[in-house]
Amino acid sequence: MKTYFRLLSFAKPIEKFAIPYILCTILYVVFSTSVIVLIGPLLQTLFATHTIDQALIVLKKPDAVLDATGWFKYYLQYFLKYYDQWTALKFVCAVIVVSVVIGNFFRYLSQRIMENLRVHTLLKLRKAVFDNVMNLHLGYFNNERKGDILTKVASDVQVVQYSVTSTLQVVFKEPFQLIAFLVALFVFSVKLTLISLLVIPISGFIISRIVKRLKSQAIAGQESYSNMISYLDEALSGIRIVKAFNATEFTKDRFNEENVRYSNISRGIARRQQLASPVSESLSISMVAVILLYGGYMIFNKTSTLSPGDFVAYIALFSQLMRPAKAITDSFSNIHSGIAAGERVLSLIDEKPMVTDAQNAIVLTGFNHAITLDNVTFSYGDKAILSNINITVPKGKTVALVGPSGGGKSTLMDLIPRFMDPQAGSISVDGQDIRNVTAYSLRSLMGVVNQESVLFNDTIYNNIAFGKKNVKPEDVESAARIANAHNFILETDKGYQTNVGDRGTKLSGGQRQRICIARAVLDNPPIMLLDEATSALDTESEKLVQNALNNLMKNRTSLIIAHRLSTIQSADIIIVLENGKVAEQGSHQQLLANNGLYRKLIDMQTFND
Repeated sequence: MKTYFRLLSFAKPIEKFAIPYILCTILYVVFSTSVIVLIGPLLQTLFATHTIDQALIVLKKPDAVLDATGWFKYYLQYFLKYYDQWTALKFVCAVIVVSVVIGNFFRYLSQRIMENLRVHTLLKLRKAVFDNVMNLHLGYFNNERKGDILTKVASDVQVVQYSVTSTLQVVFKEPFQLIAFLVALFVFSVKLTLISLLVIPISGFIISRIVKRLKSQAIAGQESYSNMISYLDEALSGIRIVKAFNATEFTKDRFNEENVRYSNISRGIARRQQLASPVSESLSISMVAVILLYGGYMIFNKTSTLSPGDFVAYIALFSQLMRPAKAITDSFSNIHSGIAAGERVLSLIDEKPMVTDAQNAIVLTGFNHAITLDNVTFSYGDKAILSNINITVPKGKTVALVGPSGGGKSTLMDLIPRFMDPQAGSISVDGQDIRNVTAYSLRSLMGVVNQESVLFNDTIYNNIAFGKKNVKPEDVESAARIANAHNFILETDKGYQTNVGDRGTKLSGGQRQRICIARAVLDNPPIMLLDEATSALDTESEKLVQNALNNLMKNRTSLIIAHRLSTIQSADIIIVLENGKVAEQGSHQQLLANNGLYRKLIDMQTFND
């Protein structure tokens, strides 16, 4: 129940919805119950076999102003005394119709209020999940499957909405309905009601046995569904590789195996949930039959004060008694899947980002001197990636990182904007340790262009202006010109309003990269971080992109990871990383003269070219 109450905390302020809902529900229960109670007087009036002696009818007004039953009986007797049975019947029917209309009006209001509560809870829950996901550090996403995160944000939150929050309706409404029916039953006959109530604990015990394993099945089902979404995401993202390696059947088989597993689990859950309703209904009908026998026996032997009309009303009331009882038992069978989904959602909300702003973090307003890495060490688990790195990137200089694959270049680049924190050592900007400054102000100083061109399924204009508000069109166009992108943009169907497709698939690799460069130019940051921005391009596109990068790096501090060493020979400082350590550093000419690893890399690329 701890999980359930945590999920309900997202409904706050719950009293805003609960108080009007309870009031509407009570009024609905009162009027809907009164309709069934009126069946007795209706039948007695309708099927009276003898002429009523009006002179024997004594009218007595009820003592309490709010005694609705007393006032109803008073006016029924009034119409029987001064008019006839036909007039009294019209009165009873009119009261029934009015009660039904008023009761259903309040039922509509209560359902509307509950739907507002449900939507309000879902809104806050989904926002909390997504906000926390966006705040998590990059390392979290390296360890988690995207499909699992998608399932928690989308599917699991929906399950919480329709199974957990819907129990609020049961909790608020059905107990009131149950109490109203019980009160009416006891008014009719205490003895008969005590006997009939034996079915409720028996029904509850049997249904609790049926739904006992639902939670574990629900957890397994949601994990299986998460795997399916992951397989789907991976298949769609890597569709070219799937087809290129003739892995279509393998991919289909893997998805279908999980699909079958999920279907079997869902079938098992449905069997248990669906069994609860027929069992409770069978028990209730059996009990109604027992009451018919017992009550009929009492009436035939004249040992009961119930009239035939009242007895029919009693049977109608008792048959309705099982409806709220059944709804309560059904909610217990449905809540298990909601609790299981809620635990998965809350686990994502409870995930704490490893990179957070310090309590008294300062705001960086500019970049004036240098970026300094002092004895920086970083590892993924037990695997060391960087070891005792000491590097200085002076303002206005271009610093290039080169070396064999797996040397830690990209990891080092990710540490500077504080996507992750090192296990040892420190990184400072103008002497300020980046752990003591706000991440927002730190990243505001930096523009990033990665090897992978990340574009969103939106227009070219919105991709360049991504993350900014009130951007002027002339500024976007100016950034595109600097990135050598303006001309090809004008050649597209709708110019800057052309949609780039999913992940930019409507554009070539070079075009996508130049859009990314334009996005970085529009930021106009003093520091540029370029991670092998031209490595995946053909020669012509590389030249265009390299010219765009040269324009981008003018009058800026740049840190570059280079794939082709010919593109960074003019860098002010070249740092060679090998096995997570600085092997050598200096200018191009100095490193050539050292005749070390850099010279070896140059010779290898020259030979291959």
